[in-house]
Amino acid sequence: MIFSNMVLIPKCKSRVILFLWLLGIIALLNGSAVEARIRRYKWEVKYEYKSPDCLRKLVITINGRTPGPTITAQQNDTIIVELTNSLLTENVAIHWHGIRQIGTPWFDGTEGVTQCPILPGTTFKYQFVVDRAGTYLYHAHYGMQREAGLYGSIIVGLPDGKSEPFTYDYDRNIILNDWYHKSTYEQAAGLSAIPFQWVGEPESLLIHGRGKFNCSTLITPSLDAGICNATNPDCEPFRLIAVPGKTYRLRISSLTALSALSFQIEGHNMTVVEADGHYVEPFVVQNLFLYSGETYSVLVKADQDPTRNYWITSNIVGRSAPKTPPGLGVFVYYPNHPRRSPPTTPPPPPLWNNTDPRLAQSHAIKARQGYIHTPPSRSDRVIVFLNTQNTINGNVRWSVNNVSFALPHTPYLIALKENLTHVFDQNPPPDGYDFQNYDIRIVQENKNATSSNGVYRLNFNSTVDIILQNANSMILNTSETHPWHLHGHDFWVLGYGEGKFDMFNDPMKYNLVNPIMKNTVPVHPYGWTALRFRADNPGAWAFHCHIESHFYMGMGVVFAEGIDKVGKLPSSIMGCGETQGLYRP
Repeated sequence: MIFSNMVLIPKCKSRVILFLWLLGIIALLNGSAVEARIRRYKWEVKYEYKSPDCLRKLVITINGRTPGPTITAQQNDTIIVELTNSLLTENVAIHWHGIRQIGTPWFDGTEGVTQCPILPGTTFKYQFVVDRAGTYLYHAHYGMQREAGLYGSIIVGLPDGKSEPFTYDYDRNIILNDWYHKSTYEQAAGLSAIPFQWVGEPESLLIHGRGKFNCSTLITPSLDAGICNATNPDCEPFRLIAVPGKTYRLRISSLTALSALSFQIEGHNMTVVEADGHYVEPFVVQNLFLYSGETYSVLVKADQDPTRNYWITSNIVGRSAPKTPPGLGVFVYYPNHPRRSPPTTPPPPPLWNNTDPRLAQSHAIKARQGYIHTPPSRSDRVIVFLNTQNTINGNVRWSVNNVSFALPHTPYLIALKENLTHVFDQNPPPDGYDFQNYDIRIVQENKNATSSNGVYRLNFNSTVDIILQNANSMILNTSETHPWHLHGHDFWVLGYGEGKFDMFNDPMKYNLVNPIMKNTVPVHPYGWTALRFRADNPGAWAFHCHIESHFYMGMGVVFAEGIDKVGKLPSSIMGCGETQGLYRP
């Protein structure tokens, strides 16, 4: 006999009670595990010399790495990143690309829109919930720092006990990028100069931070002989080890500064199953086209001859006769030696100027049956964004409806919440352009081009349609592909078209049955793309071309919605413009 609360209990019964009590504790612990976790990261951001493509240059690293550490979490987890800025003479901010920041608009990480930049020598804490499973990104959102190496992946899994509508054996992550040898400062100075100095084409393409620049092409006599070293381990090709017969989920993302890309694995088909965190009705490709800011999951089965290895390639498409060599990696069949090169030459890329297969892929991306989020049947407001290139006071600028975007010194979210109406233009930008008379296929003078930092104010919970209309740039017979990214939301992709959008007939062709939801979408040359979203996330949100130089040159807008519903702003986002002294910690 033993005592329990002064009651005599037989020993066998006491063991049963103890066992049941332990089961209850375990259940509670398991229950808390199924619920949200807190995942903490401590990052130091600083410049270091690296050789991603064999040429040594200063890059921005996170804890010594580029790409930075991958954030892994489960749906509804809380992510806490304590970021210390050790850049010494440079501010920083990091955007969590694809994370909607519901309830935390101040941690979106967009300098000038949602926060002041993080000053050198200071530590800033980002804290947010990852509310949906999928493949996402993070990257710098200050100046043009993203292309200096400050980027990485966010992988969010389903809660325990839930499964995805496809199966695979292994999960791998690949970020594609282009790489410049000039610093972002040199590039920005050229873009702002009179006369204009374009950044040019990238020197290399990187596959998960690794590329190969031809060091023999360096002809500058004064160049340090050791600055480009083809044997540097930093630029060993990316290798993916595959077990024969196994199926791999490859999470493939693009964070290029300029380039649209095609991606392929020699001799292997890829089945597309996810785009920007949403399940796709599966379709098979041999070339996957990616635009900056997009993420995809594809399934690849290692079902080819296992006695050899295969090329992984990325190539530039959509830009005139690309001079940048392909990015090369190796799909290694275990147990072949990882350094064994494939016995073939890399497969040829798609024709750079053939838009048909790229448009076909855009049309093929539909929401998977059983995972369709039906869009509202109609919108409350339609805004047409004409993508134009202009000259304003001698500077070459990108513009939307002939208005080039400029960030104010006081972030929009703070100015709107505190009613600081004098810190940015209160006149709203235009909802459209001269549809009838504007010829999208010729070089326009665009004499009425202006610069503004005004915002689009959206009625809270309203449904908004955005029509992205592409046009000729200032170069004859040139219309560039622009990938547009929306912060704080996903949108339904209702359709794509060629030529000028017809506001009377084209809406009748919208896909309202199974449109995919995304956060980044291309508008193809001389074409249009139609989007729909709900303005249901209180905050100030950027919507912009994801090409670094284009956004720097003014190709973007800001939406404001439900500002009265935004909670108390944290003091940590203050400190610039007229926010200095606004709050005390």
